Amino acid sequence: MNTKLRGSLFLLAAALIWGSAFVPQSMGMDYVGPYTFNTCRSLVGFLVLIPVVIFFRKDSLKKNPLSKEEIRALNKRTVLAGVVCGLALSAASTFQQLGISLTTAGKTAFITVLYIIIVPIISVFLGKKIPGLIWICAMISLTGFYLLCIKEGFTLSRGDFYCLVCAFCFSVQITCIDHFTKDGSPVDPVMMSMVQFFVVTIVSFFLTLLLENPTLSSILDAKYSILYTGALSSGVAYTCQILGQKDSPPAIAPLIMSLESVFAALFGWLILNEKMSPRELLGCALVFIACLLSQLPHPGKE
Repeated sequence: MNTKLRGSLFLLAAALIWGSAFVPQSMGMDYVGPYTFNTCRSLVGFLVLIPVVIFFRKDSLKKNPLSKEEIRALNKRTVLAGVVCGLALSAASTFQQLGISLTTAGKTAFITVLYIIIVPIISVFLGKKIPGLIWICAMISLTGFYLLCIKEGFTLSRGDFYCLVCAFCFSVQITCIDHFTKDGSPVDPVMMSMVQFFVVTIVSFFLTLLLENPTLSSILDAKYSILYTGALSSGVAYTCQILGQKDSPPAIAPLIMSLESVFAALFGWLILNEKMSPRELLGCALVFIACLLSQLPHPGKE
């Protein structure tokens, strides 16, 4: 299979799983706090990936044998990448779970997808030039965000604010993944994902100890939400993201991942019976249009 097509399919799978996962993420808040939920789901994701890492590593070494020094260098680079991306994902997951506990799944998804505009803007601080189209898209997305979230009296709800911070954190995580998988140094993408979730588990566990008092019974009540988001959204989808970004052009990856907002709104409507006002629907449309426009070819873009 063509590597670009394979990368696109990995990203599409990630978007579908993430979109559907907003529903169990929202339902899980009925039983446990956001920090407990993130601890449990990340732990499940980490445990699910252990045998996957072992399998892929053995298969990879059979096809491309490495010396002990090369394996050591690969592991060192992969762990570093996983820790850096894991710290960014810890912040993103925390703010997303706080946000989804205070607003709807569909709105959380559409605010989160603002990362598709924020990612290229971050590149300004990395010394890259930003075409005028990106700034136009940023204005469109801000207009959509205003219609979606700003209430009368120009007030932003706390849940919407948490989701906006989450979008910035996801932008950092996406930028870090792109750096580590495309700078020419080898990394093990599945192991990188596993390390990433180990970091999220540790960070979320300490937050749980400081800010929450979970019980075993409440965790068991949320077991289906935790298992779904842990095994699929964490273990599978984020691994698909890393594999997909590795093989996809930078212009294509964010576009495909942004489809999670559409899937989230669809599943929220089908399962949670969530409804949006015409104003909020218009805001969602503008955010998504801005995400699409940001990926169109323009001068200076490959």
